[in-house]
Amino acid sequence: MSNPGEADPTPIHSLRQLAEWFAAGSKPRDAWRIGTEHEKFGFRRDDLSAPAYDDPRGGIRAILEGLEPRGWEPILDRGNPIGLTRGDASVSLEPGGQTELSGAPLADIAETAAELENHLAELRDVAGPLGIAFAPLGFHPLATRDAMPWMPKQRYAIMRAYMPRVGEMGLDMMLRTCTVQANLDFGDEADMVEKLRLSLALQPLATALWANSPFREGRPTGALTLRGEVWTHTDPDRTGIPPVVFEPGFGFERFAEHVLDVPMYFVMREGAFVDATGTTFRRFMAEGLPGRPDIRATMGDWADHVTTVFTDVRLKRFLEMRGADAGSPAMMLALPAFWAGLLYDDAAQKAGLELVRGWSVEAMQALRRAVPVEGLSATIAGRPLRAVAADALAIARDGLRARGLGEERFLAPAEEVAATGITQAQHWLNRYEGAWNGDLSRIFAEAAV
Repeated sequence: MSNPGEADPTPIHSLRQLAEWFAAGSKPRDAWRIGTEHEKFGFRRDDLSAPAYDDPRGGIRAILEGLEPRGWEPILDRGNPIGLTRGDASVSLEPGGQTELSGAPLADIAETAAELENHLAELRDVAGPLGIAFAPLGFHPLATRDAMPWMPKQRYAIMRAYMPRVGEMGLDMMLRTCTVQANLDFGDEADMVEKLRLSLALQPLATALWANSPFREGRPTGALTLRGEVWTHTDPDRTGIPPVVFEPGFGFERFAEHVLDVPMYFVMREGAFVDATGTTFRRFMAEGLPGRPDIRATMGDWADHVTTVFTDVRLKRFLEMRGADAGSPAMMLALPAFWAGLLYDDAAQKAGLELVRGWSVEAMQALRRAVPVEGLSATIAGRPLRAVAADALAIARDGLRARGLGEERFLAPAEEVAATGITQAQHWLNRYEGAWNGDLSRIFAEAAV
């Protein structure tokens, strides 16, 4: 989740203005980049608990402050460091203290690999002496919801109060999940539409391939990606696969119309968050905030509001692929490789669209509901998802090979999952039922990065 701001006070006068905000992300092919974001659970090595923000032994605040001398600039929320920036990259905090790197837009996956290695090395250097390590897993395998700490970010206080009104697992999403996502560019409106449709159709496949969260509070749940299940019970107004994307005539303006009717969380004024729950952006534009008609909508408010839309693929001024559980470093690199292979080569993009041709929105949504438990055994259009995965990975490999940068090697761990059917989740289940003899605490040492 990005760190919001009040960057643009421009008043909003029209729908077209909002559509043009998205359109401004269009870039020529030689400017297309790959951004990778990944979250990790911190844990104390002595008792496996999640470190609090101001833990007297050294917690999340101490880690952020320890990173600052390495060239990171702090992001403050009422005087508390809640994130860091360095160049085009940032470190931010999810509600339960999950630490996220929002990587810089980079030219290729090899650069992403170097960025990941450097980030993890910095974290180990700073957190290690505090007795803290990090494990990228899709859902916290041990902690109860009440055992997770809350970070001192104003927006999270608003969301914490709002989430239980709209879904039974929204607080679990906030506190007990971690993801890896890839961010990619588009050339123009027509290219955006193709990319968004293809990536939404295949997002359930990514959820199944990257499944890495079979446990809750020390025991198997019957799901392979509990994180994937959590998102189906979070907030139907802002999640999932929106049908509007597949309607004739879809484009920037139609997406802006959709986002206008998503309920709001907040606006920022003078560095403070103002609760905006109970209204939509459309009403905000027309009437101001309920009880605060003096607060009128700006383009900065729009940019912040777009970050609270949690569809499986989110359109901003680029496309965010949001379907995957956090996982091993190799799988975290395989994800941007997969999507870049599919979306950054014309022939691969056309082949991908052919692969999903004929899939109805209802079939995609049914697949999305099935994959948390069924994983690659789920079916769509009469085909097992594992077979679709093999085809999609082959297309991605061809797309990467056409880029000529040797990036196809980063697909290997995902290809192994498709070939064997053994996801990261199944690997951990095998360890739990075998060598660990039911002692799930051992997952932290083996998953630590």
